[in-house]
Amino acid sequence: MNPLRTIILGAAGRDFHNFNVYFKDNNLYKILAFTAEQIPDIAGRIYPASLSGKKYPRGIPIYSENKLVDLIKKLKIDVCILSYSDLSNQEVMMKAAIVQSAGADFSLLGPKSTQLKSKKKVISICAVRTGSGKSQITDYIGDILDTKKIKYTVVRHPMPYGNLKKQKVQIFKSYDDLNIHNTTIEEREEYEPHLAKSRIVLAGIDYKEILKEAEKRSQIILWDGGNNDLPFFKSDLHIVLVDPLRQNHELLFYPGLTNLIMADIVIINKENSANKKQIENSIKNIRKVNSKAKIIHTDSIIQLDSKVKANSKAIVIEDGPTTTHGGMNYGAGWIAAKKLRLKIIQPQKFAVGSLKKLYNKYSNLKEILPAMGYSAKQISELKKTIHNSKPEIVIIGTPIDLSRFLKLKIPSARAIYKIKDKTSTLKKEILKFLK
Repeated sequence: MNPLRTIILGAAGRDFHNFNVYFKDNNLYKILAFTAEQIPDIAGRIYPASLSGKKYPRGIPIYSENKLVDLIKKLKIDVCILSYSDLSNQEVMMKAAIVQSAGADFSLLGPKSTQLKSKKKVISICAVRTGSGKSQITDYIGDILDTKKIKYTVVRHPMPYGNLKKQKVQIFKSYDDLNIHNTTIEEREEYEPHLAKSRIVLAGIDYKEILKEAEKRSQIILWDGGNNDLPFFKSDLHIVLVDPLRQNHELLFYPGLTNLIMADIVIINKENSANKKQIENSIKNIRKVNSKAKIIHTDSIIQLDSKVKANSKAIVIEDGPTTTHGGMNYGAGWIAAKKLRLKIIQPQKFAVGSLKKLYNKYSNLKEILPAMGYSAKQISELKKTIHNSKPEIVIIGTPIDLSRFLKLKIPSARAIYKIKDKTSTLKKEILKFLK
């Protein structure tokens, strides 16, 4: 039997992992291409031969997903494997219809085919949507482990947007490592808060090797998830966040719903910004699909790190993925700006380059500027857009101090947010697990 001619649909993360653990040495399949969506500047590259193995001595080309139908016909594709996250269920079925109408099969891989089993205990922190507050929960659990003097390593969902050959296994111990690995804004947002507390963070492309590295260093491994994706490691305690501000999204997005059904603990976060009806709706949706999970209620407390004069003219910068494919109209920075009654600038008319295109693509971006920085060019465009708007103050709702990174000459204030475990239930559950 000839191997199935296959395309992996991805976004520079889950797709590479699925290839490494399931397809790389699988003689039932021949991978002819990856496609790329969501992340700029991935298409047009090659998944390198140094990572693709003996079966693919020339590596594997990466194309834009908008070329999918042509690729299916040109390459005589038998099956397309969807391998990225934060898609509505409707979008998933739309992609299935496009693939099938072009003559190919459409498929998804589950945990049994893609999760690696660790020798150490794994706590995974995932969500039903990107921007639900995973990083805050990972930080909170890390603090508990620090108090108990338990050795642990944070393993982060992949963001290999740079030189793929050099990103097989990345070890971040200090801020200097961020520069050594030439990290993007998106990577810095996830790694810096951990490095500030002297935590080691592992990430990259080859999670078999990353897991070995984590096991050498840890009694417990903390899986810090990305988007609403499933963990790459088999979890001993699977924690999933729900955002009550996005009504019914816990049931409507892939693979967030899978995460929810699998969860041992479900955290309804941001309750201080939600009303009673929204919270009750989340509880109802959780119980529709998962009757056994422990439900925990948390607040996301937002504070500015410096004083801001009322009525100032402000530009608000928020986390990129949360406000683009995450679909949020606002974030912590916008909430803080509204509380202070600042005059919020609409950034679209000041946007340049790729950011201008972004506003055309995502109509929800009205009073916020997404902190997009996947390349040096995009970082420059972000800085130029900020200066073009001529604000009196920059409100930064991202986990890192963008003002320092971008070397802004405009005054700024960061919206720092922390989890409030209202009844200490999450802490009790973590301590019970540790016993």
